[in-house]
Amino acid sequence: MLSCLRLITYTTTLSKMDWKKAGKDKADSVLNKIPQEWRIAEIPSVESQRNISGSTFWKQYLSERELQITESDAVDIVKNTTAGVWSAVDVAKAFCHRAAIAHQILKCLHEVFFDAAIADAEALDKYFAENKKPVGPLHGLPVSLKDQFHVKGVETSMGYIGWLGTFQGKKGTGKEKNFESLMVTELRSLGAILYVKTSVPHTLMCGETMNNIIGYTQNSKNRNLSAGGSSGGEGALIGARGSVVGFGTDIGGSIRIPAAFNGLYGIRPSAGRLPYEGMANSMDGQGSILSVVGPLATSPDTLKLVFQSLLSTSPWLHDPLVHEIPWRPEAGTLPTKLSFAVMRHDGYCTVHPPVARAVDIAVKTLEKLGHQVIDWNPTVSHSHLNEICGQCWTFDGGADCKRDFDLSGETPDPNIMYDPSARQATAMEIMATNISKREAQKEYMEYWNSTSSQTNTGRPVDAIIAPLAPYTAAVPGGYTYYGYSTWVNVLDYTSVTVPVTEVDKGVDGKLEGFQALNEIDQKTQDTYDPEVYHGAPVAVQLVGRRLQEEKMLALAKLFGDAVKG
Repeated sequence: MLSCLRLITYTTTLSKMDWKKAGKDKADSVLNKIPQEWRIAEIPSVESQRNISGSTFWKQYLSERELQITESDAVDIVKNTTAGVWSAVDVAKAFCHRAAIAHQILKCLHEVFFDAAIADAEALDKYFAENKKPVGPLHGLPVSLKDQFHVKGVETSMGYIGWLGTFQGKKGTGKEKNFESLMVTELRSLGAILYVKTSVPHTLMCGETMNNIIGYTQNSKNRNLSAGGSSGGEGALIGARGSVVGFGTDIGGSIRIPAAFNGLYGIRPSAGRLPYEGMANSMDGQGSILSVVGPLATSPDTLKLVFQSLLSTSPWLHDPLVHEIPWRPEAGTLPTKLSFAVMRHDGYCTVHPPVARAVDIAVKTLEKLGHQVIDWNPTVSHSHLNEICGQCWTFDGGADCKRDFDLSGETPDPNIMYDPSARQATAMEIMATNISKREAQKEYMEYWNSTSSQTNTGRPVDAIIAPLAPYTAAVPGGYTYYGYSTWVNVLDYTSVTVPVTEVDKGVDGKLEGFQALNEIDQKTQDTYDPEVYHGAPVAVQLVGRRLQEEKMLALAKLFGDAVKG
């Protein structure tokens, strides 16, 4: 027994090596898996090609057939693959090709396994030919995965050099490249094709995506800006349509931030709605604010498709933390008259002008549809909620992340939320924080209930319209404030991002006569330059109550369709 235990240890071999070389070797190995005919001779500069999301840019790299497939929505893709109109192999090859090019420009992938994906697609086509029916509702749909998912035959580094060649930093477990996360198994059973794992910031604790393996992941719609984080690779890849749907995680905004920054839809479900079982994570065991898993996609219909499909597998039978709540069609049936609340400012940080304009557009759009919008003035301050969040994130004093950095001796990026000198909380302090969180949740809940006295429906507001971040996307190294996303995690609310408009330098000028409330408020406004931001997508989030995923997806569809006209 003891001899076995000695084999399952954290590796320290990389600390004796050149971690920079190890990171470069890993990055090169990913590029070397891309077929030579898909390699780009010269990467276009940011100045010459700020936006790589449009079909015009991609005509130089893809065939007309590949463009047709990759420019299609996931719902349309499965209509064709489940009817045998498109082969799974053709679809898989098209997305592998586009993802390969997107990565060379944006640095959005940690792993590519194109050969395995095409082999899986061939098996799907064979099944369809023999049985005259699809394997499942996602038959032939390529799905990208954040590099927290374990996939057989594929490495999981989560951006840590010390995790290379290991299972989450450990050697001798028998799980290295031989273990799959529960959702991976479920996606396969539904007919999905898995082909890439996307980039993350090491530690996962950052609204930008960068690490010592791939470098910095750029925004697909405006390469001057961040793709977001921590599911930044997903945001960049889907924004470039190297994928049309993928899965990320969210402990403080990490689904919603990349979705918003890249002009996508994304849903942060409440904890326990989708299975997290068997996924890698930072600070695993911190249970006060749970990281949740959810999809990012090009449309709300796609979010619904994959969400509903996953629930059809009864994930609560294999993940002890998933609620036994099947898909509820009735919960997604909206009343004729709705009411919303709007939060334009959280009392601490002022949003950039284009974000304020997007919120105004959202309000006017919903009012034009005949719905009421009232102001949101909760009795619990969002500063208090964010203080609770910070306490929960630092319970271990940075020990978990420090251990993973120490495996290789690599230098942490200065922009991640990581302080190895922080003090670990005591059990009594953790208990006190949990009590404070519960009391804040209760007070916020009752404030929400009280809005029934202000609405013309006689019900509490159906959702809150709010910024997701103070900017449309952060400039590199400029993620100054997380408060617009983290409050949702503290309350465990369901939230969905909806793209609204784009930055227009002729309309969205800098604020004149701005007076900052604090240093962060000033720093945030200082990062805004209309020239740099021009053309960047602008989104809002619609926030609903706990476990209201069906309703929020329906609201995203209602609002998204209306704002597009």
